[in-house]
Amino acid sequence: MGDTGEMYRKAIEIHRKFHGKIETMIKIPFRGLEDFNYLYTPGVAKACEEIEANPDEAYELTWKSNSVAIVTDGSRTLGLGDIGSLASLPVMEGKALIFKLFGGVDAIPLPINEHDAGRFIEIVEKISPSFGGINLEDIESPKCFYILEKLKNRLDIPVWHDDQQGTATATLAGLFGALDVVGKKLEEVKIAVIGVGAANSATIRLLLRSGVPGENIVAVDSKGTIYDGREDLDAGNYKKWIAEKTNLNRVRGGIMEAMKNADVVIAASKPGPGVIKKEWIGLMNEDAIIFAEANPVPEILPEDAIEGGARIVGTGRGDYPNQINNSLVFPGVFRGVLTVRAREITDDMAIEAAKALYEHARPNLCEDYVIPRMDELEIHEKVAFRVARKAVKDGLARKEMNDSEIRNEIDRILKITEEKVRIISDFLSSL
Repeated sequence: MGDTGEMYRKAIEIHRKFHGKIETMIKIPFRGLEDFNYLYTPGVAKACEEIEANPDEAYELTWKSNSVAIVTDGSRTLGLGDIGSLASLPVMEGKALIFKLFGGVDAIPLPINEHDAGRFIEIVEKISPSFGGINLEDIESPKCFYILEKLKNRLDIPVWHDDQQGTATATLAGLFGALDVVGKKLEEVKIAVIGVGAANSATIRLLLRSGVPGENIVAVDSKGTIYDGREDLDAGNYKKWIAEKTNLNRVRGGIMEAMKNADVVIAASKPGPGVIKKEWIGLMNEDAIIFAEANPVPEILPEDAIEGGARIVGTGRGDYPNQINNSLVFPGVFRGVLTVRAREITDDMAIEAAKALYEHARPNLCEDYVIPRMDELEIHEKVAFRVARKAVKDGLARKEMNDSEIRNEIDRILKITEEKVRIISDFLSSL
């Protein structure tokens, strides 16, 4: 990946030069002071009255229809751990940048200086009227599960935890592609899931929803395989549902035992190498698929996995083939739900997003290409369309639209965004 020190130096240089990565910008023509009569007082009062009479008018008269709050407490920022809310701001700005570039979404970074889950939920709930969606980011587990569930129940706008749902959706898309390459069926393969934090807990949920039998999934945490009856998994443990729904044969042991006779390994645990031993891959079935997603170093290096007998390997890194990256997912997901003004994001909508990624990649699938690459920008429109259409079909959209209307509106927003970005980038490059 080149000289890390030089990369960090360049990153600081860019951040310092521009004082961050995003800004707010007007979206209407401004011709002179007389325009304030309509844009601010006194004319703006009429817009307020319209919204008071019908709250849904906020989607028509304000930025609510295209806005997302990126909220975090900074408790699990990248691989840096709990660095606090303020220090997480550069990451949240970067997320907002990707939202705009790839989804045409106006996202605002809002690190919240509150680690108590209950108070954090209350703060997000109180700011939510300004936004069309909430993106939870870099919140430690198990707190993140509680926060996501409570906010989904309390708010009437989509709430998404990208570390859970985004990574799980990308993983599922990669799995669809990998199984196609090796000629195996999702409902028949045996899957070892290594690590049950935010990402893999959501991955297990999507696997079950997609048709993988519970008995075909064996999950492993730091204490070993998870099964119903394990003494430490009481009713208050967030892993309890995994024990009840998977590993029905009660396989016991650790990672090695979970991998025996498995077709797929999905690991999102701790940085390697060495978390997964090369020789353990020999215990798996032929045409083994390994997704080792820990960053910055995967649980097993791809070259070691291939040498050990794996046919397909994916990681979370861009310097290896088959990068499992949630940036393939969240811009399109939010573009879709905002377009039809969906009330929530369901697991079925996430599965639709995964299918969109898989179907895009399908004509060119091979061992080194089971999921689209980051430079295939057309994927975001495809994800957005599938998610929006599913929201309408399932009765979760405030705005009823047919397929043609959905596609045209998504294309319109993405094209306008592309042109704006081109003009602004050309100008800023000249500074």
